[in-house]
Amino acid sequence: MAWRELGKKSIHASLSRLLTPTTSRHTALSSSFSGLELKSSSPSTQCIRESHLFHTTPQLLGRRGDRDDTVGLQTHKKGKFKKRPENAKPPVEAPYIPPKLKKPTKSSTDKTIEIFEGMTTLELAQRCGQSVAMLQNILVNVGEKIGSEFDPLGIDIAELIAIEVGVNVKRLYSYEGSIVLPRAPVVTVMGHVDHGKTSLLDALRQTSVAAKEAGGITQHLGAFVVSMPSGASITFLDTPGHAAFSAMRARGAAVTDIVVLVVAADDGVMPQTIEAMSHARSADVPIVVAINKCDKPASDPERVKVQLASEGLPLEEMGGDVQVVEVSAVTKTGLDRLEEALLLQAELMDLKARVDGAAQAYVVEARLDRGRGPLVTALVKAGTLVVGQHVAVGAEWGKIRAIRDTSGKPTNQATPAMPVEIEGLKGLPMAGDDITVVDSEERARMLSVGRKKKMEKDRLRKMNEEKLSLSGTESFSEENENDSVPERVELPIIVKGDVQGTVQAVTDSLKSLNSPQVFVNVIHVGVGPICQSDLDLAQATGACIVGFNVRTPPHSVTLAAAQANIKIKVHRVIYHLLEDIGNFIVEKAPGTYETEVAGEAQVLNIFELKGRSKSKGDDVKIAGCRVMDGQVMRSSTMRLLRSGEVVFEGCCISLKRETQDVETVQKGNECGLVLRDCFDFQIGDVIQCLHQVNKKPKFISSESGAVRIEC
Repeated sequence: MAWRELGKKSIHASLSRLLTPTTSRHTALSSSFSGLELKSSSPSTQCIRESHLFHTTPQLLGRRGDRDDTVGLQTHKKGKFKKRPENAKPPVEAPYIPPKLKKPTKSSTDKTIEIFEGMTTLELAQRCGQSVAMLQNILVNVGEKIGSEFDPLGIDIAELIAIEVGVNVKRLYSYEGSIVLPRAPVVTVMGHVDHGKTSLLDALRQTSVAAKEAGGITQHLGAFVVSMPSGASITFLDTPGHAAFSAMRARGAAVTDIVVLVVAADDGVMPQTIEAMSHARSADVPIVVAINKCDKPASDPERVKVQLASEGLPLEEMGGDVQVVEVSAVTKTGLDRLEEALLLQAELMDLKARVDGAAQAYVVEARLDRGRGPLVTALVKAGTLVVGQHVAVGAEWGKIRAIRDTSGKPTNQATPAMPVEIEGLKGLPMAGDDITVVDSEERARMLSVGRKKKMEKDRLRKMNEEKLSLSGTESFSEENENDSVPERVELPIIVKGDVQGTVQAVTDSLKSLNSPQVFVNVIHVGVGPICQSDLDLAQATGACIVGFNVRTPPHSVTLAAAQANIKIKVHRVIYHLLEDIGNFIVEKAPGTYETEVAGEAQVLNIFELKGRSKSKGDDVKIAGCRVMDGQVMRSSTMRLLRSGEVVFEGCCISLKRETQDVETVQKGNECGLVLRDCFDFQIGDVIQCLHQVNKKPKFISSESGAVRIEC
């Protein structure tokens, strides 16, 4: 037994010796190859990452589909072939849609650059976005010598170059080395129509301008210098309050230092009051509120203050910085407090202006005088305007022949914040243009020609844009053929006025009367009386001539207009003008046809005619009716209703009252009628008589003066 036990142990030991080296060698190889895996990434090393795959061949390893870590040895599997179903449709080719071109966010015509005296050609080229060589070619064309790109340019030459490039300019002036002195404040009086703006100015300067105005309302932009009791001078701009003169109010707010917002204590905040506040805010101008008509029994200043605060105006009483003064233009109470508030606001602003050098002025208004030619009411902003200087005003130019103050007295020069009337221009500029003093007549003429060319280019570009937008709408309407587009007629109009500002206001108001049925086309505007040339243009274009604040045309012109069937409408009040033109537009409108119920009849009895001969026709059914409402007409379309539902609709072939054929049966009468191809009458049915009605648009005028045409 001992021998057997010893034999078992020896066998067990020998087996252990045989197995142990193999396992250790396998472990050592596994550890050595794991180290090789970190150093090399070749396919041969990747084949021996795991010990149990060490003996496999690369082909067998590549066939393993359950391992993703083998690179370069995998074979591609063949996918299953899918049979196309029999009912499958072929792919549809989508139409090619070209990509939309990205338009530049801002074109060169809308770009505005700042220019100043002494800027170099290189600076101007960088601001215009053009090369220096191109600007030098323009310099040669305007007759200037070409120097270095660092040579200074005059401000006029810089503007000419910018005009040729096609960009807008804004002139900057330097005050270095100039004499700067305090100046009087420029105050613009704004507010709603008939709130007492002109009456308040009359009380301040002790005049009676409001009593001389047509219709009792202001229709021009006036400038006055008022010497206050304290000895200070204030320049006032009086603006119209009617809705049609929005552009005038915007110009007044743009040139002013302080805005006096006049609100009637018995009327409160109105639409033009809110508009005046928005103009002042957009111009970043401080506001002083004057609550007028406080002497009236129905006045309520506290209600006005609450309304102003609700519109976002920070009043002093409520912790804001806007001063509020209660005044009365009739009893002249509170005027001293208004003067004190204006002078206090001006002192806080520390208003100063350059006195020497070329003047900067602004066109307030422009009119045409028969004896003196074009006259411009201007307000000097800086510098001194002297008689004999050459000026470029917008697209016009000229030499100052005379300067008159607000009282009509001639003067040799105009200082800052001084409104004057200039005489000597070759043409009539637009209200709001800047007055530029130039060195010579040639330079003034060159600026005028360049600006006219740019204005014409901008006008043509705007017309092209309008045509493109119109063609787009037409193509859209052609696509929607089911939508009924009403007929639209064109009404050409020629506008003549006394001053440039009112002409612009009337033109804007007339364009606001456009409707889907009538297109108001202002083909020509001008300042001055109605003359024979206007009549010739109206006869050639079939236009209507509208005159505002102009004298009645001579008898020869009136007679020629009557013979040529040309309408001339002359008015002095904007209310009457807009109302007259609005009614004229309504007459010209084609209108829209709508179906309306002219009358209703109830079936009381039914009669049948049978056994008629072939000459008399087939059997007929006659509905005996009584007209309950309106009237029944034989020529109209009939609609048969039963329990509120339409049973039949057709024409009436016979309508009789007693034994006579009639065309119309009025309410309360009985009749018999026969409808074509209708034999299904029942007692109690309702027969409606339908007819087409041409509905014209309506002219609507609001309390604020705004007008529109409602179709």
